[in-house]
Amino acid sequence: MHFCCHCGGGLTRRVPEGDTRPRDVCDHCLAIHYENPKIVAGCLVSWEGRVLLCRRAIEPRRGFWTLPAGFMENEETTREAAVRETWEEARARVDIDGLYTLFNLPQISQVYLLFRAHLRDAQFGPGPESLEVALFDEADIPWDELAFPVVRETLRLYFGDSRSGRYPFRSGDLLRAADGSDYRVRLLEIS
Repeated sequence: MHFCCHCGGGLTRRVPEGDTRPRDVCDHCLAIHYENPKIVAGCLVSWEGRVLLCRRAIEPRRGFWTLPAGFMENEETTREAAVRETWEEARARVDIDGLYTLFNLPQISQVYLLFRAHLRDAQFGPGPESLEVALFDEADIPWDELAFPVVRETLRLYFGDSRSGRYPFRSGDLLRAADGSDYRVRLLEIS
């Protein structure tokens, strides 16, 4: 940012009084412009033992498979965001079963909230951000073509849980490896 969105004044990067981090502060009206993590909400949607995946029609990771998810909008709840993103990407109407995973990705300033959900009926199809949408058994998941580590980890947990029939909520961190080559998972909670 170079200019204040409140008054158009110039910004200076500094630590405001009472704060501990550098922020963009307006030189004219003194408004502090915070940069905070983005929340991504979505659904792990099931139907008759299979899960719904979307092949991305947009960057990043165009052509790779993912769970329907995306950035929250202002004035919506995380559940509303998850349901909206599932409709936008997979044209699927779902009922939420509960929050399933919460992953922090501090290197890219994102927090993922993924809900377990089930299709209301077998109707789905690609929205404008998807090339195709399909249901997959565990054996048919395109593991090498998944778009994001958080999707891979959530699916891994889900199929493990489906064997026991118990789906506890989990939260954790996906941290980039020291050499930058891959992510490692640190689960923090299971309830």
